[in-house]
Amino acid sequence: MAPSPLWERLRRAWRHAEEFHEAWFRARWQRELRREARTQQDTLRALLLLDTLGVANPVGYETLDAIPYMVADLHEWHQRMGRESFGDPGVCC
Repeated sequence: MAPSPLWERLRRAWRHAEEFHEAWFRARWQRELRREARTQQDTLRALLLLDTLGVANPVGYETLDAIPYMVADLHEWHQRMGRESFGDPGVCC
């Protein structure tokens, strides 16, 4: 049984409304997302340059507080990276 023409028109209209909403949402936030990505890339480049030049990592001490959170996410991270296990036995899996 074929769908009715009214149903097909409603489906097309809904699809167009979704596409419009997605385009509007993306355009509204895209500039800010690009700016944030650029800032993160610049920060990473600066830290890598400092490390290459032999300057101690200026945020090394502050990142000690983040270690418990990083360890909690280690298992999920190494599975996303495609590794079944990580490190020595007892370290993660």
